Amino acid sequence: MDKKIKTEKELSDAELLKLEAQYCSWGDTVHYAKELNIFTHCDGSYLYDKNDTPFLDLQMWYSAATFGYNHPQLKKALDQQVATLPQLACQYLHKEKILLSVKIARDIERKFNAKGRVHFNVGGASAIEDAIKVVRNHTKKNPVFAFMGSYHGRTLGATSITSSFRYREKFGHFSDRANFVPYPYCFRCPLGKKKETCQFACLREFERLFESEYYSLVNTKTRNCEYGAFFVEPIQATGGYVIPPKDYFVELKKILDRYKILLVDDEIQMGFYRTGKLWAIENYGVTPDIMVFGKALTNGLNPISAIWAKEELISPEVFPPGMTHATFSSNPLGTAVGLEVMKLIEASDFETSVPRKGAYFVTRLQSLQKKYPQIGEVAGLGLALRIEICQKDGFTPNRELTDAIMNIGLAGKLTAGGKKHGLILDVGGYYKNVFTLAPSLYITEKEIDLAVELFEEALKKGIAQTT
Repeated sequence: MDKKIKTEKELSDAELLKLEAQYCSWGDTVHYAKELNIFTHCDGSYLYDKNDTPFLDLQMWYSAATFGYNHPQLKKALDQQVATLPQLACQYLHKEKILLSVKIARDIERKFNAKGRVHFNVGGASAIEDAIKVVRNHTKKNPVFAFMGSYHGRTLGATSITSSFRYREKFGHFSDRANFVPYPYCFRCPLGKKKETCQFACLREFERLFESEYYSLVNTKTRNCEYGAFFVEPIQATGGYVIPPKDYFVELKKILDRYKILLVDDEIQMGFYRTGKLWAIENYGVTPDIMVFGKALTNGLNPISAIWAKEELISPEVFPPGMTHATFSSNPLGTAVGLEVMKLIEASDFETSVPRKGAYFVTRLQSLQKKYPQIGEVAGLGLALRIEICQKDGFTPNRELTDAIMNIGLAGKLTAGGKKHGLILDVGGYYKNVFTLAPSLYITEKEIDLAVELFEEALKKGIAQTT
């Protein structure tokens, strides 16, 4: 008798995972985790498997689903666009593209007193590529600065300004690799200083490089710098949600302006109220020359990204048609949802609610820190939070424990209120020992309490496994 061929719906998770192991590329990030889950649906702050086990998500798709999964208002906007104009080549215009550009550009002009334009692309790395093109077109210079610990994407251009050698190692020589300078990572100061007394020692070291032509950066007679831009993250994302001192960027901008170096602000993870401001750079009192954003622009419902650049950098006279292009760049599904995201923001009070929730979350986590010396640092700005996991000394990085906690959460066998739960955590940091928390902006205090309860259970189990 012929063996019955199963339909797609009849395949078990084990059978699907066997097929995945044989036919799917492992070149993405799925296999970083020991536990491989197959999720079936999502809503609000939760992912669910086929058994309806709720996994409380504290990273929300690397902050792409900032406004929660399955948001009814945003989903409705997508459905309406699918029913009217779902497809259109980007060389033609549609209303949503224009109105979304207007809302973003006017918001930036109002906040930073800088007139500019919006240019769309597909993903964050592609938008970084566009920013690099704008920089090179304007400055006629290839070299740029970026930070140690930076992450700007995985295309070749974006990888060249991403500090991890691991991302470049297998792809040949990067002649235009950025000049990487230390980020103000005060918990692990690369200069061994204390935040209270350092007086921005890392910034002073950077500034010293401009004192002599023999330090290779600048002609001191003309102040002409070889470097055209500095690509920054207001809060380092993959680097571990590292939060710089408040006045750091003000001081950095003074140096950059002195040598006509453009400031390019990467808002891809931190934009759209992750930090309690629409743009994370608003927290630091400086005006960027270029901004790059994506992810939460469509709440993850459609891949779309964009750059905003000052008028003198991107006007049609200097950046005419055809300077850069992507087939799906300003697709109407993405612009329609992006426009609805901006409307949602305008009707909400995230500037009040996000800092309040973030402060509550940090307070709850700090209560755990007092009980467990393995929690070296807890910090946050808005709902961009970090938990640095260490050895018992509270400082030495503990990647083994971090991985154990992550996998315990993914196993979906934690308990709260007599019910089985999972916990979705993302790991970042220079030593892969930091949990970078980016929960939904709609997370409730009750869900924060649940998150802390589940995290403590995972932490205790992880400590038991690794000692």
